[in-house]
Amino acid sequence: MNHNRREFIKGLATASSAIPFSSAFGTSITEVPKKRFPISFFTKAIDGYDLEFMTETLGLSGLDGLDLVVRPQGRVEPERIEDDLPKVVETAKRSGLVTEMMVTAICDRDKMSEQVLATAAKVGVKYYRLGWYDYNYSIGIWNSLQDIKKRIAKLAQLNRELGIQGGYQNHSGNKVGAPVWDIWELLQVTYPELIGSQFDIRHAVCEGSSAWVLGLQLLSQHINSLAIKDFTWEMTGKKAEIVSVPLGEGLVDFNLYFKMLKELNIIAPITLHIEYPLLRKEEEGFSLLQKQKIIVSKIKKDVSFIRSKLTEFQLV
Repeated sequence: MNHNRREFIKGLATASSAIPFSSAFGTSITEVPKKRFPISFFTKAIDGYDLEFMTETLGLSGLDGLDLVVRPQGRVEPERIEDDLPKVVETAKRSGLVTEMMVTAICDRDKMSEQVLATAAKVGVKYYRLGWYDYNYSIGIWNSLQDIKKRIAKLAQLNRELGIQGGYQNHSGNKVGAPVWDIWELLQVTYPELIGSQFDIRHAVCEGSSAWVLGLQLLSQHINSLAIKDFTWEMTGKKAEIVSVPLGEGLVDFNLYFKMLKELNIIAPITLHIEYPLLRKEEEGFSLLQKQKIIVSKIKKDVSFIRSKLTEFQLV
């Protein structure tokens, strides 16, 4: 990830609770990945399958790694991380996949988050997604953000100690960060090498049909991972509902998106999210081999779409 350091540091210099810059780079946090945009898969869509099946399927799909769900009811339960995470990492390796990203529900520094992140860092996880924060409407939006900044700063310190990066995902709805300006405010107490933005283009477009370009520019120097997926709107009665679709078949302007990644010099690992059905209802009864062929073809199509855009816009 390349940043204009001078401008970035200058912009953070007045943040009263910022972590000292000299201590922010005392670890190997900023190791350069083998690829500029390695593509991992957010495993939620296939967490219900056997581990061997999951990793083999993803290995056949042209991916680089896993964005593993490590949260309650995920592939790895936080309480079992010391036993289960190393097994996932080793199993994934046999399919040619690295496990450098994970999704968590972590919002605070506490005993469980310390255990989860220490174990993850030990087995080679470099990036994790935080959980989502809620506004405290009794004190208002702004005061809520000021309280959350203190929690972010404590997590950032833990990340510095362990050599791992956190990322906060913008998500459509009413959680903190749906308006990406909130995320910019929260990240004034840290650095992207510790906690940054996991910029989700789909949710940015959902909340700002045209204004997402402003959000991307605002957060550009804080982005340390990219969540990619597509969607369209469907009218149900008088209500518009989000419908997930394969990449390139929805409303996200990927040509403009990848063009801006290049112009803004954003280089970060990608997590591919597939939230449309991987199997139709009538395919659920197929054999595992038949299911695998269908799933691989769909994931591979999205992976190929991303790689073609990276090539088209000279980002590889």
